[in-house]
Amino acid sequence: QMMKHAWDNYKRYAWGLNELKPISKQGHSSNLFGNIQGATIVDALDTLYIMEMKEEFKEAKEWVEKHLDFNVNAEISVFEVNIRFVGGLLSAYYLSGEEVFRKKAVELGEKLLPAFNTPTGIPWALLNIKSGIGRNWPWASGGSSILAEFGTLHLEFVHLSHLSGNPVFAEKVMNIRKVLNQLDKPEGLYPNYLNPSSGQWGQHHVSIGGLGDSFYEYLLKAWLMSDKTDEEGKKMYYDAVQAIETHLIRKSSGGLTYIAEWKGGLLEHKMGHLTCFAGGMFALGADGAPNDKTGHHIELGAEIARTCHESYDRTSMKLGPEAFRFDGGVEAIATRQNEKYYILRPEVIETYMYMWRFTHDPKYRQWGWEAVEALEKHCRVDGGYSGLRDVYNNHESHDDVQQSFFLSETLKYLYLLFSEDDLLPFEHWVFNTEAHPLPVLHKDNGNKEEKQK
Repeated sequence: QMMKHAWDNYKRYAWGLNELKPISKQGHSSNLFGNIQGATIVDALDTLYIMEMKEEFKEAKEWVEKHLDFNVNAEISVFEVNIRFVGGLLSAYYLSGEEVFRKKAVELGEKLLPAFNTPTGIPWALLNIKSGIGRNWPWASGGSSILAEFGTLHLEFVHLSHLSGNPVFAEKVMNIRKVLNQLDKPEGLYPNYLNPSSGQWGQHHVSIGGLGDSFYEYLLKAWLMSDKTDEEGKKMYYDAVQAIETHLIRKSSGGLTYIAEWKGGLLEHKMGHLTCFAGGMFALGADGAPNDKTGHHIELGAEIARTCHESYDRTSMKLGPEAFRFDGGVEAIATRQNEKYYILRPEVIETYMYMWRFTHDPKYRQWGWEAVEALEKHCRVDGGYSGLRDVYNNHESHDDVQQSFFLSETLKYLYLLFSEDDLLPFEHWVFNTEAHPLPVLHKDNGNKEEKQK
């Protein structure tokens, strides 16, 4: 019902545009996608399919066939377009077998290739997909590319090579690892900034939240997606987790485990909502953990889940802030006005879903249901779902954006949390960072798998 409310209103007021403004009942355009349109449609395709919303899926597919156009003169975020558009199209293809999705995914992948034309092959953050000219965000440390952005292409690009028969996509992302492996890591940690010209780190900031997050997720998932043959990805992941445990994971005086941020050797005792995905990541990686650490990784996942639940529980609206702190006597609470907002983000629910699948402890469904009730009470409006400006306030101040990832991630993870484990089972599917399921590439039957689908 939530998906239907979000989708029907998008269709009614913003059809074909990127996102919906549910209060003003009109389209919302984000500069992340340049002039490419239809982000909500492409992001929602697999959710519609999984929820068996067949009519809606059909109209979405027809829009993609007729109107999804990449021949635009505009600068896009390589990362956002990859995880939402390429990921969404790949997933829709693997679930439905409809050729149009494969064709569009490969076409878009080809348009992203010029982003890798840098001295090191570390891609630019921004690319004009008509001219092929790339650049980095002006605010990023000395012209650097961002770890989470260039580190979150691997899954999609490996599948692009798999589906197109063109090895260039996989080669581009394997080269990124080669560059990273040759660099010295401060304390075994990966800074968030890397200069694509010099191949050297920018500022020594480290985060498992924004700017870093999905890089670590993709190391683990690359190994899982390769049917556990990608030993390099596996080693990089477990080595990174070891360094994260040593240098970033701390316990508050109230007993809450959190992941701090590292700035040139100094810890900032702050955790972002984005960082809350890590609970699910630790659980997902528990099984392959070295030296009998499986139980320890599950425990770590459970502790992060609990901390993130506390960040929700300690607000008036029972929805978590963008970032929360552990200093000056506060725990799991946002202390700055510009960190008190909630934009329909999925990470906490994502962790509940993974923890539920691995432990079947009923509290994760309980916590997920609390989030559903809070979303219905505070974010649902006549025209869809809106983010909130301050989760500590007793009166809603809506931000008037229904993010495409609400349909792609938040609602999908909730649906999976309350579904049986055999819906998209983890031994066959790996979720990209936008919750788009991609099949594990089994060594024995590279092509048989997708034909059976």
